[in-house]
Amino acid sequence: MASGDDSPIFEDDESPPYSLEKMTDLVAVWDVALSDGVHKIEFEHGTTTGKRVVYVDGKEEIRKEWMFKLVGKETFCVGAAKTKATINIDAVTGFAYEYTLEINGKSLKKYMENRSKTTNTWVLHLDGEDYRVVLEKDTMDVWCNGKKMETAGEFVDDGTETHFSIGNHDCYIKAVSSGKRKEGIIHTLIVDNREIQEISE
Repeated sequence: MASGDDSPIFEDDESPPYSLEKMTDLVAVWDVALSDGVHKIEFEHGTTTGKRVVYVDGKEEIRKEWMFKLVGKETFCVGAAKTKATINIDAVTGFAYEYTLEINGKSLKKYMENRSKTTNTWVLHLDGEDYRVVLEKDTMDVWCNGKKMETAGEFVDDGTETHFSIGNHDCYIKAVSSGKRKEGIIHTLIVDNREIQEISE
């Protein structure tokens, strides 16, 4: 989009008409961190035509043209685990609308707060590539760059280890009791005998 100056968005007259329309109808964008990666959800709402279009990671999931009812909701799935997402369209005043995203029936904020309690996430750099490793604590499933990993669990003296590999690198997530009820179990990612720092999403 043009920034600040009055230059036309398109240089030639052959520009496709939908591009300009697409830019003006885009009303909301959300980034949602799931186990298989961070997904971008975009929502177009044509308040004159009632058009509703939902994109997930740039791919069109829902398109509805000429909707008489301008408020309502659109439900769709996100990511490899087909997580349920709903965009709520509410009228605020006159022709102003509010758009809220729910994931698995919870507001995005609540969902992300809950997620930080149920998952651990690590980002690491191996062999010139970036990897995002996510542990789902309730199922002990391990995800790496959008794929569920084959894992092998093992009991050790002070807890458990969940082994998997990234390329030719040996990795495991060690689970050890913190000794404190409030903290519960501490999960640590070890790659090639080196501890990786956890990130908070």
